[in-house]
Amino acid sequence: MQLHTINTGYFKLDGGAMFGVVPKTIWSKINIPDENNMCNWAMRCLLIEDGKRLILIDNGIGDKQDDKFFSHYYLHGDESLDSSLQAKGFHKDDITDVILTHLHFDHCGGSIVRAGDKLVPAFKNATYWSNARHWKWATEPNAREKASFLKENIIPISESGQLKFIEDAGSDFPGGIAIRQVFGHTEAMMLPQMNYKGKTILYMADLLPSAGHIPLPYVMAYDMFPLTTLNEKKSFLTEAVANDYVLFFEHDPIIECGTLQQTEKGIRLKESFNLYEI
Repeated sequence: MQLHTINTGYFKLDGGAMFGVVPKTIWSKINIPDENNMCNWAMRCLLIEDGKRLILIDNGIGDKQDDKFFSHYYLHGDESLDSSLQAKGFHKDDITDVILTHLHFDHCGGSIVRAGDKLVPAFKNATYWSNARHWKWATEPNAREKASFLKENIIPISESGQLKFIEDAGSDFPGGIAIRQVFGHTEAMMLPQMNYKGKTILYMADLLPSAGHIPLPYVMAYDMFPLTTLNEKKSFLTEAVANDYVLFFEHDPIIECGTLQQTEKGIRLKESFNLYEI
């Protein structure tokens, strides 16, 4: 198995929304906001080479929405999904599997592209993996979360015939990837976990979007069930400390990976590093 970081670019989100009840006087030291209170965030994905399979976890925001939509998120950076794949010697047509941790637009927007007046899969040779509980949640969204579930990102996956479901939490995906589920951020979000070079790598998705979210109360206002997130974080962080897991951060603008330690103030970041340094 070989793992590669795939950077799809950066975007901005409101700092208050990203840090929830944490005061700006505190979170602004973690991620410095601009004059509009917007903070910079990565859209970092993971590519897994395993034999004949080339597995991509999440795929960023994509590029098919209109200028008005993108004006809210200030997309920037020199890297893209295509350029990052190319830098590793791959093309989207080489991808065999796309694991979608959840169907919020900044995680699955690259799944579908425009081809003339049609919306088609960006990865024409890949199977797209979600789970039945989350798919139902995303395709029948509540009013609060509806703006994050864009039909043009989701429905064409099903219509293409390339969609399959991972049904059970804890299921083993081909390549020795364990799929874990959490329910605080959104219903049945999937966290892929794998063994790599003697380390356990846990892809944190939006349970822990950045290293700055490690303290327990640092829960996003975007989360549907913040107390559930709080309990899930506590459980996962405790497990990660006990077993020396490497956490892969999808949205941290600087830190790709980190390990944890127990301190007098609670669990905190121990070391930070890039994936290639493992």
